[in-house]
Amino acid sequence: MNTATELRTKLMNIDHRGYPAYKDLKGQYNFGDYVLSIDHVQGDPFASPSRLSVRVQKDKAGFPTDYYDTPEKRITLQDHLTRLFGRQVSGGSFQAKGSGKSGLLSVSRCGQQVLERTAMRIKDGEVILRFEAGFPANGRTINARELEKMLFDILPDCVRKSLYYANIDKERLQKAILLCEDQQYIRQCLVERGLCAFIADGSVLPRESGISEKPMKGAITFRSPESLKVVLKAPHRGEISGMGIPKGITLFVGGGYHGKSTILQALQNGVYNHIAGDGREFVLTDSSAFKLRAEDGRSIMGVDISPFIKNLPNKKDTVHFSTEDASGSTSQAANLMEALESGSSLILIDEDTSATNFMVRDRLMAQVIAPGEEPITPFIDRVRGMYEDLGVSSVIVAGSSGAFFHMADTIIQMKEYVPIDITKRAKEAVAAYVCEAEARGVSGSDGKDGNSAADSGLDVHFPDFNKMRCPAPDMALKKEERIKIKAMGTSELSLNKESVELRYLEQLKDQEQSAALAYLLKYAQLKMMDGKKDLSQIGELLEEQLDSKGLESLFEHGDVSTQLARPRKQEILACINRYRRLKI
Repeated sequence: MNTATELRTKLMNIDHRGYPAYKDLKGQYNFGDYVLSIDHVQGDPFASPSRLSVRVQKDKAGFPTDYYDTPEKRITLQDHLTRLFGRQVSGGSFQAKGSGKSGLLSVSRCGQQVLERTAMRIKDGEVILRFEAGFPANGRTINARELEKMLFDILPDCVRKSLYYANIDKERLQKAILLCEDQQYIRQCLVERGLCAFIADGSVLPRESGISEKPMKGAITFRSPESLKVVLKAPHRGEISGMGIPKGITLFVGGGYHGKSTILQALQNGVYNHIAGDGREFVLTDSSAFKLRAEDGRSIMGVDISPFIKNLPNKKDTVHFSTEDASGSTSQAANLMEALESGSSLILIDEDTSATNFMVRDRLMAQVIAPGEEPITPFIDRVRGMYEDLGVSSVIVAGSSGAFFHMADTIIQMKEYVPIDITKRAKEAVAAYVCEAEARGVSGSDGKDGNSAADSGLDVHFPDFNKMRCPAPDMALKKEERIKIKAMGTSELSLNKESVELRYLEQLKDQEQSAALAYLLKYAQLKMMDGKKDLSQIGELLEEQLDSKGLESLFEHGDVSTQLARPRKQEILACINRYRRLKI
């Protein structure tokens, strides 16, 4: 290993030379309290920045062992230190001058969620930080004096103030760790109490804008209806009261702009822990929850959608359904069946982003169009069997149709962002509505009471379906010497110019998660897909690898070439399913 003095000498030797001479700096340098590694050097000052890492040994970092003795606390500690370093380098970035990206210092930008990232890794107490730096130049001529300022003046100060326990705000870090322990306690309580979600009283659910994840100032805070209130005694915060959403079928209703979609968005983001001050710290949802919606135009490969769609007029197979251009109903059916395949035990649905003919079918339409002429069995006819036979709960937001009133176990009205339990009143209204229809001698209604298999005496059990989809490897991809990967925000990624649409995976929160999905797709294609393992097994194997070896294991030869954040298994399999070259 080289010394810091040797690095300084190298810098002086390459000063004023052509930019490619910077590549001579690759290697590790001992700075005494930490080791600096120059892992990749950019090709010119206008290219993507150079990639560096800092390694601080356990005894020098000094973080208490009980701050990283569980995966959840370790991820919280990593997140906290990444944020600290990010604040430090934001002040030091571009203090060194030059052309292009000269002087840039940056690290992963953490949002409101606490995510596992390759930017920071704590292993057995050792701290490893990965970040980017723009090596300075005048034109395309090396300016070693400015890089010396970055590496010997600015960076050491940032490292000292963010990666050593002795130098940071210990109380603030402790609060982050204690919050994590409380959040994990409540997640365990969800299982023990038969709940699929919990929203604490006092939570701030609205966000300040459609492009901001920060809490809205002056927003109405959440208050649970008494009938659904539960009180949990967290290990550090003590008693926390809030609304417990029981397993089963829960319906949120109410007028427009009264908070229905806001509460659903909070629930779909509740699969992640949030930082203090977010307002949703104690909005915690079943971690497998999947936001379901229609997705016109997506590709589908070999999915069994027969529980919802069969007997198509063109005789197309719906047990192994494939299409390059799905409709609203077929895409939503496929999305649901794929969610079940990924192990989701909670489905979140907003009628505004759903295909109407997938969700419900009213009685008048059923009378006019004979059952044998309609290939779609609507979700309303399957939602009860999905829970009773598969143990999969549903939370549904509806603003214009009362079709699900008689199916729901719990009905909550949102009124000016305040939840009101109207289950009893709604059930009484359904009963009166049916009696009135019968008194008029009407065999059916306009569907507002919801036509369903349960009403007609048909079997409400969820039918058996094909669970074995074994993808074959993409041989053309295996032959490629170099596979190019690119992520475009959370909306799209590409694998060798083959685009994968992600924009409707609403629970993706970070571009680094999209980048990780690209690497996971590549890894699964090259090393796991053999025509024998089914997609559920592949998802489990990928999860096991990430648990044991981390996101870094996705890179070849240990070269961390980009920053990644860990996605859930639900998004991993959803990404694989949207890859148009998938072969089943």
